[in-house]
Amino acid sequence: MLQPIAKDVAVELAKKFGVCVKPVWLRRTNTATGETELVSVPCGATSASKCEPCAEANRRLRMQQIREGWHLTDEPVTTPDAPTDQQRELVEYRAVLEFARTSVVLAAEWDQVAELDAEIDQVDEQITAAGVRGSVLPGGRKDGSDPDESAPARKRSTKRRQDAPDLPRLPVANRTIPHPHIGSDGREHRDSMFLTLTLGSYGPIHSAYRRRGRVQVCECGQLHSPHDPCVGTPVDPDSYDYRAAALDCIHFAKVLDRFWQNLRRAVGWNVQYAGSVEMQKRLAPHGHFAVRGALPRALVRQVAVATYHQVWWPAHDEIVYDPDGAVPVWDPDAKTYRDPETGAALPTWDEALDAIDEDPDAEPAHVVRLGTLNAKGVRGGSESAEKTIRYITKYITKDITDAVAPGSRAQEDHLARLAAELQTLPCSPTCANWLLYGVQPKNAKATARPGRCKGKVHQRRTLGFTGRRVLVSRQWSNKTLSDHRADRKAWVKALLALSATGEATAGEHDQAATDPPPFEYELASRDDPDVPPPHVHFLRKIAERQAWRTQLDAAKQQVQQQLSATQTVAA
Repeated sequence: MLQPIAKDVAVELAKKFGVCVKPVWLRRTNTATGETELVSVPCGATSASKCEPCAEANRRLRMQQIREGWHLTDEPVTTPDAPTDQQRELVEYRAVLEFARTSVVLAAEWDQVAELDAEIDQVDEQITAAGVRGSVLPGGRKDGSDPDESAPARKRSTKRRQDAPDLPRLPVANRTIPHPHIGSDGREHRDSMFLTLTLGSYGPIHSAYRRRGRVQVCECGQLHSPHDPCVGTPVDPDSYDYRAAALDCIHFAKVLDRFWQNLRRAVGWNVQYAGSVEMQKRLAPHGHFAVRGALPRALVRQVAVATYHQVWWPAHDEIVYDPDGAVPVWDPDAKTYRDPETGAALPTWDEALDAIDEDPDAEPAHVVRLGTLNAKGVRGGSESAEKTIRYITKYITKDITDAVAPGSRAQEDHLARLAAELQTLPCSPTCANWLLYGVQPKNAKATARPGRCKGKVHQRRTLGFTGRRVLVSRQWSNKTLSDHRADRKAWVKALLALSATGEATAGEHDQAATDPPPFEYELASRDDPDVPPPHVHFLRKIAERQAWRTQLDAAKQQVQQQLSATQTVAA
């Protein structure tokens, strides 16, 4: 019974060769001949728990993205391509439909409105398929409402808080690459930075920090090894501020965005960054970022200290209704929630925000601030740069809490207390937990269950952080992941062509890649009789990958021989 199972061996080999273990089967039909066949497409998962080979492929793609944009010497191209005639015609037809819809809405001909909306949806899909990014309208009619009828956004004062230091503010120049530094040798140096941004402290924790190769004494007065079961847990759990830790996790993405805005205004040019968000052992998120250009570390620390994000929500520091007791009840006639004892209607979301706007002494419900900042200089093309890229992308294939899975009773209790605090905090304006604080959530419905919101914020696998794990600024390299994936394919095609003919014919490959294939695709079911069993599919793909690797290695060796021969002739 301890012998390996053949199917499991096939799965392990498939993972080793980078074969997707959860492929999507498509039925491809040749529109010219009518011939059909089944093709497998990788699932494209970014989490190793779903598909390890696809997640690893995505990680390597992110590494390439960071590598290409980190130490640029020339500004990336930002001028978009001119629209084609087809794109102009589609947008023009979209304008005709919009005018017709406005006319029938004014005439109250609602049956024609539905027909026009269906036609508009089809044209929008055609515009997107034609290669136009974004939407023609700034809003949308996903809920069936007119974009002109949307409520105006609330505006808050941008005046800085009195307890926050001032920041230098310069006009932001339209450039993403800093001026080169002239060294003592008279040459230009374009160094960059590696930043680690963390949140503040919520109380002393057991730690195993090292300084100059030696472990430092913990707050408890003892020395801990990095694998000590109490590392990352509070020294005094009763005095640890779990509520502030939970709220900071929820709003961490907002304070990160504010930091980059402040940094660009402080240095006077459009700083670009790429990085990922991970979880510390104390269960607080922190971010690792590759930053283009070397900035003064004192200025970066000044910006981090002065950065904050104010949460202008109704007060939610004390629970009014016990989630296990009597909670507000829904009145179907008035479509509102009422107090279970007095029957009084709870204030709506808009009423609660109006009360904050009308109070001149109102304070935000919570203020998120950054904690410590670690800055390190990195030179492009060095071994340190490659190590840093691997470090940034180390855990992006895992869930944010996988790297800090509890390994002791103390760590499990710490995670449980933080998860319990997140269970009763509101995660968004529409969260049902607002009923626990005597406020109706935005767009309240009868199905709201206070204390049992199904949002990702309240799940143990996220611990409050639900933002994007990988953060890349818009002008990092002006390439999407699809562009980087296409670059890798083009490199392989050029290498094979070079090994076969002795010269690269990139134009021919590009032309072949842009020709529209005469195929139609539809999703195939796993129960179809012609879909092969998983282990059979894995064996076929393993053999195919082996042939690919042999062909690629032979092409590399042949190109290397051609290059050596060319250098010998030139010498």
